[in-house]
Amino acid sequence: MWSATALVVGSMIGSGVFLLPASLAPYGASSLLGWGVTLCGAVLLALTFARLARRWPRTGGPYVFAREGFGDAAGFIVAWSYWVSVWCGSAAIAVAFAGSLGSAWPALTATPLRAAGCALGGLWLCSAVNLAGVREAGRMQVATTVLKVLPLLLFGGVALWFVDASHYRPFNPSGESLPGAVQSTVALTLWAFLGLEAATIPAGAIRNPERTIARATVLGTLLAGIATILACTAVLGLLPAEMVKTSPSPMADAARSLWGTGAGFGIAVLAAVSCLGALNAWVLISAQVPFAAARDGLMPRRFARVNARGTPAFGVIVSSALSSLLVLSNYSHSLVQLFTFSILLSTAATLLPYVVSTAAWLRRGGKGGRIIGLLALAYSVYALLGTGRESLLWGAGLLLAGAPIYAWLRLRRADG
Repeated sequence: MWSATALVVGSMIGSGVFLLPASLAPYGASSLLGWGVTLCGAVLLALTFARLARRWPRTGGPYVFAREGFGDAAGFIVAWSYWVSVWCGSAAIAVAFAGSLGSAWPALTATPLRAAGCALGGLWLCSAVNLAGVREAGRMQVATTVLKVLPLLLFGGVALWFVDASHYRPFNPSGESLPGAVQSTVALTLWAFLGLEAATIPAGAIRNPERTIARATVLGTLLAGIATILACTAVLGLLPAEMVKTSPSPMADAARSLWGTGAGFGIAVLAAVSCLGALNAWVLISAQVPFAAARDGLMPRRFARVNARGTPAFGVIVSSALSSLLVLSNYSHSLVQLFTFSILLSTAATLLPYVVSTAAWLRRGGKGGRIIGLLALAYSVYALLGTGRESLLWGAGLLLAGAPIYAWLRLRRADG
């Protein structure tokens, strides 16, 4: 139960809580409305995924739900899309890890190349832990979750008493209409809630999955959501928007301005630990989804092979390699620019599995929870549209890249 809950919390609380204030600063206090919509949507999704996990408690999460609900083609599309979202998200978290290290030790990220090196170092450290086995990855997840959740709740609770209300004005400085600004912030804030379905993915390695996964999903979503919103709201009220916009570590800067250099250093270290924990969880997930699809013949067979410790090693290595390429292809950009692009791309790719999974519950899940499922579906579509044209086009392009693989697999199965 605690390892599954830690997987959910650890997947959600990672880079978002520490770097999202920089991405949200252009929207000012109107981002609070986005947080409200996102929290409601995330709880609806968590409740729906909890029901789906009881209905189909097998390794693969959204892939299993899509395949059971709509067949092989939908299963492949969701598996491919979700896999893309995870390795894109891993790149974003690795970048955030580098930013956190740079806030604590500036020399480590003094140049774009050094920053990329730090990001890749964190990524491949977590890959090595996962190659050692799922149990080892779970133990690391519990440890890093405890180390980050308690300090985050403490920071948010205390810092709220020191906010300057003038930093929340004007309410909507973005220049967009209020509904447009809210939809844009929903797409950004959803990044902090991606991973709420994490416990459904390694279902085959969880004891009593029908009961454990449902509880871990709902509990983890609420715990991570409260801690994240509390901390991000405090940061926006502690620093001027112009400063937050360009900061690679806004929470550390906020702590530094409030309590001095030592506090800023402590938050930067906490952020690095948090990012490392989330990265560990996402690397684990990046191998489990293609593993499940490959066992059903919907991904290349090599993804289904496991090493002596029971880890789908090929999936870990390939996913981490693709994350590395994304980091290296954009390392000349600022950390904030690279982070924002990566999270929007990852969010767009994740929302398709959310849409299909909730639709699968409405089609074949059962009689209960249909209103919740319908609301979760509506929220997922709304958030998907809010990711913007560029992210949607990139997501569509990456999705189409999987079409030749699916066609090849179908031909091979027909010939066999």
